[in-house]
Amino acid sequence: MDTVHLSVDLVSAARRIVGFLRSVNECQWLHQRPTIIEAIRRYDEVWMPLISNLTVVGSTPPLVLPPFDVEWVWFCHTLNPVGYKKYCESRFSKLIGKPSIFNEENEEYALMRCKEIWVQRYPAEPFENEVESDSQDPPLLNEDLFNEVQKHKLLYSKFSQPYLYELVYLIAARRRYKGFLYMIQRFGDGCFRFVPALDILLMLLTHQSYPTAYADDLKDMWENMGKVVGLWETVQEKELEETNKIWERTFDEPYEKAGGEIAMAKRPIYWEISDVDVNTKYKSMIPRFLLEVCIFVRLNARMKATNGDMKHNFLRLRMVRCHRELKLDKSIPDFSYDSWQKAWHLYCEFGTRGLIVEFRGRGGHCFKGSKLVNSMSFSWNDLLRAPSITLTREIDQVRVVASVTPPVQAPYLLKCVPDRVTDDSGAMISDVILKLNNYRPQKGRWLSRTVLDHAGRECFVVRIRVGEGFWRRGAETPSAVNREDRIIEIREGSWSYVAGSIGRAPEKVVGTATPKESQDQWQAAWQFSTGDDLLINCGSSTSSSSLSFSLKSRESSDSFHYFVGDVVEGQENAISK
Repeated sequence: MDTVHLSVDLVSAARRIVGFLRSVNECQWLHQRPTIIEAIRRYDEVWMPLISNLTVVGSTPPLVLPPFDVEWVWFCHTLNPVGYKKYCESRFSKLIGKPSIFNEENEEYALMRCKEIWVQRYPAEPFENEVESDSQDPPLLNEDLFNEVQKHKLLYSKFSQPYLYELVYLIAARRRYKGFLYMIQRFGDGCFRFVPALDILLMLLTHQSYPTAYADDLKDMWENMGKVVGLWETVQEKELEETNKIWERTFDEPYEKAGGEIAMAKRPIYWEISDVDVNTKYKSMIPRFLLEVCIFVRLNARMKATNGDMKHNFLRLRMVRCHRELKLDKSIPDFSYDSWQKAWHLYCEFGTRGLIVEFRGRGGHCFKGSKLVNSMSFSWNDLLRAPSITLTREIDQVRVVASVTPPVQAPYLLKCVPDRVTDDSGAMISDVILKLNNYRPQKGRWLSRTVLDHAGRECFVVRIRVGEGFWRRGAETPSAVNREDRIIEIREGSWSYVAGSIGRAPEKVVGTATPKESQDQWQAAWQFSTGDDLLINCGSSTSSSSLSFSLKSRESSDSFHYFVGDVVEGQENAISK
């Protein structure tokens, strides 16, 4: 891989591009047909002549950036290196590059400098795209470029995983990309095509988006780069198998890795990405971190020569910490001497610290169960420090490779469990509390629930008021509260225990919901402490039943109506919104 030279900082560049693609994905205005057509016109008639005049052949590209819509068209155009090169050479007799801008300060400076030059040279041309999204389509001047932009409309969907922002992942991806280029350099003369994995694909697109650097770095293999399967091309099974074989033969490691899906395989888990972490507001909520883990196994070739009997042996995967009941077994004869095979694909909590792979033999005590022969461990910290965030271990007849993605904050995982009844003050109904209160009767009754996080820690206490008055042992009977007094409250924190499991709810109330008189067709209504209203309607008949609700915001007059479900003759219809 030392023969491959990269003249651009792909790690910083890739991180910026992932953020750029996310902004493009969130900008619905940019995906309207009139907007795209106008952006292409601005790119073709204004921006490219401007940047061409500022560009000197052989020098560093000028530190200017075009408006957001034009930059998107420029980015899409560069992802077709051959077409972009022909376009530049036919119009400007030179290849036009892109400046290396990787931080917000330089980006802001480059954009402002571009605006100054733009306004000076094209005073009649607005710097921002001012076309209305609902306006009539202007004439399309460059259909090929329009198709190129439309083709990449959903590009962010390929790179939306949160760990793509992590430097350790991008550094490993750059290393594998150099290996991919080295593989093309050595075997590009063959008739097969190369299929890039997801991390390699990100680096390839990033490299292509800097046209002059891409052309200079790969000038000796420019023709062979056409043998790389394109971004939106259908991956053929034969092409994928050939790429796997060449990679394994060249580097003696599996081509696939955690966070490096090939051919856009369906991901086993969805990670929601948010710029706002509720943990900054609710300190009782401890964030959880997940990482993707892939385990690959290959049998030692030297064991094949000894004809060892392995039919009674198997591998068992366990976690270093927590989940002691987790035992995932794979039979040794299921693996191959010739290639790496994926044994396990998991998503793990970072708090589990790592995993253990045990080599076991069947027929332990009394010829039942199994006995441990040997074992190997992979800690998350060791993996994160390893090149390509991948480690190889070897025991007895097998070699094992573990690869991970960097841990990233995952959605909160909460559950609500029933707890003891409490009084108006939040204390549990108990003789212990009575004694502490000098046997003064406890006033009011609230049904209580405890909210636990992914580690079983108490985060909140949810209570609903159901009774009122002082209840004593004797003639008094419970007195139910009216519906409008059945207040629900959420308290932040954990119970303050005074004796065993007896305690008091946390004092801080972070939210309430109060019943209110329903309106129109709504059967129930609640007002939140935020000022928002929740309206609920339960419809039923002899053949169907449904639940719908409406959420009205205090900050606007908008209402959001939801139809939750409908059951007809035992069959559930699709949920609609």
